[in-house]
Amino acid sequence: MAKPGYRVFETAVGGIRRLSPHFVRVTFRGDELRDLGWDGPDQRIKVILPLGGDGDGDGDGDGFGHFPMSDDWFGAWRALPDELRNPIRTYTIRDARPEHGELDVDFVAHGDSGPASRWIGRAAVGERMLLIAPDATSDEPSGGWEWHPGDASTLLIAGDETAVPAVSVILEQLPADARGAVFLEVPDAADALELRAPAGVSVQWFDRGGDALPGQGYGGCLVEAVRTWADAWAEEAVRDGAEAVVLAAGEPGEAGAELPTLAEDEILWEVPEPARDGGFYAWLAGEATAITTLRRHLVKGLGVDRKRVAFMGYWKLGRAEG
Repeated sequence: MAKPGYRVFETAVGGIRRLSPHFVRVTFRGDELRDLGWDGPDQRIKVILPLGGDGDGDGDGDGFGHFPMSDDWFGAWRALPDELRNPIRTYTIRDARPEHGELDVDFVAHGDSGPASRWIGRAAVGERMLLIAPDATSDEPSGGWEWHPGDASTLLIAGDETAVPAVSVILEQLPADARGAVFLEVPDAADALELRAPAGVSVQWFDRGGDALPGQGYGGCLVEAVRTWADAWAEEAVRDGAEAVVLAAGEPGEAGAELPTLAEDEILWEVPEPARDGGFYAWLAGEATAITTLRRHLVKGLGVDRKRVAFMGYWKLGRAEG
């Protein structure tokens, strides 16, 4: 049987650093991380959170006594009783140094709204942690990353605080001649981190707690800013005759394809294959309703080919995810 592309990694908390009011960087260390795979800039991993100490289950030793360590960890985990099933949350690798057995994850700390946020509020250096991550020693593909711009010449990147770690790595890995715009909405003005981006890629931060766009609510600043930029870009693209990247709104075909209505318990996620003919590429990630609104505006409102828009609903407002 082939070795799975993902596996359980034994680690310990090696360092904790607060980057801003809501961002906390945790460095995980362990010899097993020397086998860590990292295949794409927005590479997702799973953080297994300990039971006990935060109201989740009754705990057992260090909080991982019931977590299955086999290759079929997921099936065995699902078969556990609810009270013995460790919470699992998805994060992005912010940085990794496999040669040193180290991995960095940036957490969003927002009080007691979920098991991950509660854990980050009490995390301590030295405590045991389990991660599910790509295994570089496996021949199986890991997947778990969605940045596939191909040879796009114009990039649009947008997201909320949950997308900031992925966007940070994407920007660091862009070629020097990349061109485009990045829009990020965060809870506090002080959460605007210092990012490295090519000269041709603008980065704008929006403070959800500020008064730049009063009354907009969650995602309102992001949606308004991206719509304004996209409308101006589309007008210029049509004027320049760039049919390969923008079609007239309402035309039939891929550009006019309907987007399913977002159900109450549904997260929409669509990642197209990379385009090989230049043009436009959008990567949208964060709260599902805001991201879906942006995707609908690009595809239905402006006629952008849906194959040029990757959108990931990382979470949904009203549903505890942290």
